[in-house]
Amino acid sequence: MSHNADSLTEQRQPAVATGPLPTGLPKAAADGWIASLLLAFLSSAGLYYVNIFPVIVDSLMAGAGLSAAQAGEITFANTVGAVIGAFTISLLVRRIPRWKLAATCLLAGSIGMDLLTISLANIELLKPLRLVHGMLGGALVGLGFAAIARSGIAGRAYSMVLLVQYTGGAIGLLVLPGLVQQHGTYVPFYALITFSAITLAMLPFVADYPLPKDADKSLLPTDSEVETAIAEKKASMTPMLVTLVALFCFQFANMSLFAFIFDLGKSFSLPLDFISQTLFWANLIAIGGAALAAYTGQRFALATPLGIALVITLLGLAMFAFSDIPLVFILANIATGMTWAFCVPYLLTMASRFDTAGQMGAFGGFASKMGLACGPLVAGHFVSAGGSYTQLVGIACVMIVLCMAALPSAARLDRA
Repeated sequence: MSHNADSLTEQRQPAVATGPLPTGLPKAAADGWIASLLLAFLSSAGLYYVNIFPVIVDSLMAGAGLSAAQAGEITFANTVGAVIGAFTISLLVRRIPRWKLAATCLLAGSIGMDLLTISLANIELLKPLRLVHGMLGGALVGLGFAAIARSGIAGRAYSMVLLVQYTGGAIGLLVLPGLVQQHGTYVPFYALITFSAITLAMLPFVADYPLPKDADKSLLPTDSEVETAIAEKKASMTPMLVTLVALFCFQFANMSLFAFIFDLGKSFSLPLDFISQTLFWANLIAIGGAALAAYTGQRFALATPLGIALVITLLGLAMFAFSDIPLVFILANIATGMTWAFCVPYLLTMASRFDTAGQMGAFGGFASKMGLACGPLVAGHFVSAGGSYTQLVGIACVMIVLCMAALPSAARLDRA
């Protein structure tokens, strides 16, 4: 997407009413930092539960009496639902001009699912209920990513998404366990409701970011212009698909280790308290990666920063194979945490620049969630079948090497 296309989209925004509220209400400047923050909350609300998964799992096991397998199945249902929702919205995003009305309905539905979860007496119904919640959340994230892709500030906004997620996750991991002990099992779901309610209150102030309009019908393109447009579209398919695969592989590699990081640390004889404190501080420090991406994304080309970050990710993941040295375990968590928060905004920005309607941005969200869901699933079966964590680290490193295939696509976007 060229800068001129971004500017044209922004100039058309005030003329289109896409939200459920009157257009006279004040909205944040479409290309400002406040807009980035509002879009970040919108794109984070549907998946905030991922950031506090450990608290949810622990509360369900300790308070509701679920086994580890049952709690894992419930959280997996939530994630699979997000994949389904993200994929569905990726196909439909071009047909949803009133996307803010759709987002309002999805947020209200998510709040309703959380309230049902709290009031539900039958544990067996939790899996289908959380599946539906995940579908609503995944669709909401897809809408948010599509709006970001049309905003003209994709690099900064995607970075803010990671900033909001890491900050919200750190606060949740610090505060919620104590509140669960004081007030009961379902405190994490009240946190989800609170996050969704705050986002719902922010939604009227988000700029409209309309779907791109067709060219003036009185100025119909010539046959040669149509042929050129088709050729350019075909030429962009390969780098677009490579970018989506890279996004999947990156999320797969990181999440396959992160989901089992406690067990990985214990397999290297690290104390549980040491692992927990390391993860908390690494999560806080990782916020710097998202902030750095927000800064560099607006000032530098894509390929070079992304390439450097992928190399650091590869080295950081390889360091987990030497987790018997506590300092190495700390450095590995800090390095991969920062590059995780840095690389994802870059890869999502690349996906969003392959079309003007935001459909590829939504597909980027789908590829991301597929990686997040498949990584722990494959890793769990691998370890259960007798594989070691050192071998799993090797698999994760191979996935990061595959991600580097996206660097030529980044260079191509830089030249464009």
